[in-house]
Amino acid sequence: MSDPVLELRSIGVAYRRGRNPFRHDYYWALKDVSMDLRHGETLGVIGRNGVGKSTLLKVIAGIIAPDRGEIIQSAYRASLLSLQVGFVAQLTGRENAILSGMLLGAPRKRIQDSMDSIIEFSELGDFIDEPVSSYSAGMKARLGFSVAMQADPDILLIDEVLGVGDTEFREKSAAEIKRTIKSDRSVILVSHNTEMMQNLCNRVVWIEQGKTRAIGEPAEVLHAYAGGS
Repeated sequence: MSDPVLELRSIGVAYRRGRNPFRHDYYWALKDVSMDLRHGETLGVIGRNGVGKSTLLKVIAGIIAPDRGEIIQSAYRASLLSLQVGFVAQLTGRENAILSGMLLGAPRKRIQDSMDSIIEFSELGDFIDEPVSSYSAGMKARLGFSVAMQADPDILLIDEVLGVGDTEFREKSAAEIKRTIKSDRSVILVSHNTEMMQNLCNRVVWIEQGKTRAIGEPAEVLHAYAGGS
């Protein structure tokens, strides 16, 4: 397997409890997480709710900085597949697509050049030039997903987004994510779906109580996770 494009060594992230700036009461969302990602690999991240999986993706995406530990990253850009990033209700779908794409790290020209694909995939048609305030929740989800998939980062971070929109679009979006995962893209996938982890991931990381519990072959790690051992 190729050299790592990303390494995390003993990463810890602490959040302040409450809003009082003079309180020094913190809890550690991540305590000691170490892992690596290799070029072209799909790395699954599994763990129960509240163990720090989403915080981990925010650290990798550069949204938050760790309070301890070290991140070693090659010249690669990581982007979190997060729907409706930067949407402004008063702007049109087209304007929001450009704004959201830029916030996800894509150059403005790339989003503009991809606009026909965004409109086609989102199935918005002429609604692309209507204010987002007039959109249904499903329309917003379709636009958000379509923009996020066009951002085209070096490392794609996916956090349980396979359930967006109506049934038909959920199937369409799931197929698009699976196509991306099976390409030569480096992907980190957070999910509770162990069957999907088994089928799509090269390795799996198990996070427990803010720490790396295990990392390795999907079958072995998922078996240990299921047994809670």
